[in-house]
Amino acid sequence: MSFRMRAALLTVALLFLTPFTAQAVSAGDWILRIGVSNVSPNDSSGDLSGAPGGQVAVDGDTQPSVNITYMLSDRVGIELLASLPFTHDINGAGNLAGAGKIGESSQLPPTLSIQYHFSPLASARPYVGAGLNYTTFFSESTTGALAGTSLKLDDSFGMAVQAGIDVDINQNWFWNAEVRYIQISTTATTALGTVDVDIDPWVFTLGVGTTF
Repeated sequence: MSFRMRAALLTVALLFLTPFTAQAVSAGDWILRIGVSNVSPNDSSGDLSGAPGGQVAVDGDTQPSVNITYMLSDRVGIELLASLPFTHDINGAGNLAGAGKIGESSQLPPTLSIQYHFSPLASARPYVGAGLNYTTFFSESTTGALAGTSLKLDDSFGMAVQAGIDVDINQNWFWNAEVRYIQISTTATTALGTVDVDIDPWVFTLGVGTTF
């Protein structure tokens, strides 16, 4: 069963099985959420400048993540997302599909968003958000057909949107389920030339949180 399917089933279970105890949020509150996030690229690639028809594809990764929200009003908050580094395999695609894994890179995707909370006084509190993502790539390396050559990925700025729900466990803790879509575009410089890659991942998160 895929991570996305497990996340959907767990969210439904939380909604129906969790005892509601109404941990309300209001202006001036801080909301801390800690969880596990899966970055699932919705990627597309141009052609490598030195290898016509050669493209690349990016695999996903799962890591612990954390976000903190400050409530500017009862319904509006500002949120910062952080995580441990995600590491992605880079594979040949197009005319390079037979090359398999040709490199990997780590990335950090800090994201600042404005959130709107629909039901701040309820026991199940859905919210949406939109903001700006900055993704920095580092620890690039090559393997397989490109082993021993250099690889560099440019950093990225892009928009991000999210939807999530907090569901109370008790007076101090709640469950959280969330999905984000983040625009991440980079130019990779390799021994075969440069290539523009849109990673544009869906990010699925399950976790717990508290308000203080």
